[in-house]
Amino acid sequence: MGSGGFDADRVRTALKAQTIETPSWAYGDGGTRFKVFPQKGAAQNILHKLEDAACVHRLTGVAPTVAVHVLWDFVDKTPEEAKSCAESLGVRIGAVNPTVFEQNEYKFGSIGNPDSRVQEKAVSHISDCVEIMRKCDSKFLSLWFADGTNYPGQDDLRARKHRVADNLKKVHDMLDEGMEMLVEYKMFEPAFYSTDIGDWGMAYLFAKNCGPKAKVLVDLGHHALGTNIEQIVALLIDEGMLGGFHFNSKKYADDDLTTASMNPYELFLIFNELVAAAGGNSLYDTAYMIDQSHNIKPKIEAMIQSVMNIQETYAKALVVDRKALEEAQKAGDVIGAESVLKDAFFTDVKPVLAAAREEMGLDPDPIRAYRESGYQEKIEKERG
Repeated sequence: MGSGGFDADRVRTALKAQTIETPSWAYGDGGTRFKVFPQKGAAQNILHKLEDAACVHRLTGVAPTVAVHVLWDFVDKTPEEAKSCAESLGVRIGAVNPTVFEQNEYKFGSIGNPDSRVQEKAVSHISDCVEIMRKCDSKFLSLWFADGTNYPGQDDLRARKHRVADNLKKVHDMLDEGMEMLVEYKMFEPAFYSTDIGDWGMAYLFAKNCGPKAKVLVDLGHHALGTNIEQIVALLIDEGMLGGFHFNSKKYADDDLTTASMNPYELFLIFNELVAAAGGNSLYDTAYMIDQSHNIKPKIEAMIQSVMNIQETYAKALVVDRKALEEAQKAGDVIGAESVLKDAFFTDVKPVLAAAREEMGLDPDPIRAYRESGYQEKIEKERG
């Protein structure tokens, strides 16, 4: 047992088995719609992005895969070359993200566009992405669409639903055995009147109707303020429809902030559901991915910080006294049940995290290790 009254050996074992995917787009210059502040040493191509992701993995030990965005990343490297580069650096290509929102043709949507030619262009691009998955040994096709309308009467809402459903079914049927398509949702932006996949219920409906290879992707920043995300997670788990996460944080309407920077307790309650669903000693088996674009924080340090925050939150969920929680719930002891969760949330798990990292041959403080590594100075010099 640890000094805090929990089984530290059990927690360390679980922490060492955790994996978190980082996104390629977080390592290049990016930010908000209003201004992008360039950073020295920011990744300029897929090789740079893979190098930075590999650095995060070396220092944390739990970030072995890198999500890619197709039209942003496969510019000067083929999928085979990118896969080889990743493996040479000690990481792998993870989820493949189609890019169906930047071209002029997508002004009125992609798979929901009233123009069948635009729909075909989007589906063709996604088909190309599935082929990239095959070449990169990727399991996940991560789908987010900017589709929607900005004004009442702009389009027929039911017709848009049918277009989206039909095209998603086409994509589903392209997938090989062992592949999954994750259907993401967002309540608004850039569609400010109606969004074609605006909440978890819509994503669930579309995915369920597609077939067994489709599940829902939960992005923590894509909800109305005050939404009970942990209840959504619990429901999707119970329905066997939770496909994965995009971890980030938000205060108001954007969603690219460092994970757990705004509401750490919310993230803890989400992880409490994930650990409970796995029996209390591990995580529910789904895709754990970060989706952030750091505009003012140093990019690599911010990614390390997010990984560490996720690790810390997972550790706290592991120390919940499940027996005491169940007893309090059965007895109708509301204060007692809440206290069990609060006790775990306020437990200092940093010593057990440091010990787990040391057992993995890592520095117990990844941020400090990064600052002392000279990597930032190296890439600033090399990349200009």
